Amino acid sequence: MTIPKPPHPEKHPDRFRDCQLAIEDRMLELLGDAQVAGWTKGEVLAAMIEVAENTNLAMHPNVRLSVETELKRLRKRRDF
Repeated sequence: MTIPKPPHPEKHPDRFRDCQLAIEDRMLELLGDAQVAGWTKGEVLAAMIEVAENTNLAMHPNVRLSVETELKRLRKRRDF
């Protein structure tokens, strides 16, 4: 299933709504697939939210730098 391209430019007031509509079918498909696999609707929806929040947070430059710095620190400690 292909996600449609945005019908409006970035600053258009309907763009966020358009994005929601564009990804809705894929999200419902994922929800259904996960339920068929044995996960509850609540578990899947909570996991989707958590994954979205973590992905958004990880994409923030300060968080990325902080994680990279912490990984370097841990690697140095391990080398001793």
